[in-house]
Amino acid sequence: MEAFSFHNPTKILFGKGQIPRLGKELQKDGIKRLLLIAGEGSIRRNGLYTAVLSSLSAAGISPIEGWGVSPNPRLDKVYELIFLARENEIDAVLGVGGGSVIDTAKAVAAGYYLEDIWSAFQGKATIQKALPIYSVLSLSGTGSEMNGNAVITNTDTQQKWGIGCRHLYPRLSILDPSYQSTLSFRQTASGAMDAIAHILEYFFADSRAKVTLAMNAAILKSIVEMTDRLQADGNDYEARANLAWASTMALNGMSEIGLIGGDWACHAIEHAFSALHPAIAHGEGLAVLFPAWIGFVSVRKPELFSAWAREVWDDLSINRSLHLFRQKLSQWGLPSSLRDLSIKEEELPRLVEIVFSCGATEIGGIYKLNQADLKSLLMLAF
Repeated sequence: MEAFSFHNPTKILFGKGQIPRLGKELQKDGIKRLLLIAGEGSIRRNGLYTAVLSSLSAAGISPIEGWGVSPNPRLDKVYELIFLARENEIDAVLGVGGGSVIDTAKAVAAGYYLEDIWSAFQGKATIQKALPIYSVLSLSGTGSEMNGNAVITNTDTQQKWGIGCRHLYPRLSILDPSYQSTLSFRQTASGAMDAIAHILEYFFADSRAKVTLAMNAAILKSIVEMTDRLQADGNDYEARANLAWASTMALNGMSEIGLIGGDWACHAIEHAFSALHPAIAHGEGLAVLFPAWIGFVSVRKPELFSAWAREVWDDLSINRSLHLFRQKLSQWGLPSSLRDLSIKEEELPRLVEIVFSCGATEIGGIYKLNQADLKSLLMLAF
């Protein structure tokens, strides 16, 4: 088990009836001029926007509002919102929505103090400070509500890149799962797959951190069970609550404690998918990639996958476990091939170019993929 240091500064308010506390929490932190960042309108329809405004109003806070964040959030929207924040001299940002909204809020909070926030994504600038960040979650999956990461797409260069630093942790995140009951099952399943992928990125890294691996196996099994329940009944609050918390736990730092690091090749590859085709949901791209990656790598390094088969799928066979995994994703209605994502075979060379546009010659932590490997993996997924 590796030595580690663990600290997560985000305060979580979880469950029904927590949103009215938002205004008082902001008031306690001395927040007066707030930029509320939101998506394309779903929080108006599910009542979350009204609840947030009511809490802010009770605390005497009238937010500046910035709407229109899309799934796979875009750099041009980040620039627009940074301008809005500076113009109004705001002193905090509040993301109300899913991971795309929260990632955008983080980029705006850091970009407020940088000449060009994209330079931080390129590794040319260091984030030294950011505006205080708050979030109210409406869709579970990314874990952005309790970590210091953000992913943004530069549509001009077709690069979907991430940043991470301690200044990007939200000070406070509120998770009321009851507001997620209006989600379609497709959205629920896509978010669940994103959370599964976060655990899987770490799961195969090291077999020595027994406590972390046992927790990760339990989280994976819980995600599967709760998603099954929500497929049967989207109003099952206990299933919503357990899935929401499992999704947060999947990427708040707990799932990597004592491990030598994760792989993250699948995330890098999927980012290329949605950089080329912004309509591809992140979780749906991962649903295609991860089974293909497991099939590709397990033939070469079977010793990495026996614990996953045994602890998650209660089976000693890696191949049977992979079949069960694919079967479950199909049952949830998630895509199973690149064709299902409307990716054409002639686009595969461009996807390889995008993946390696960062300048690396290999991707992945526990199994290194070069360009030839990636081409083989993509054909396996096709």
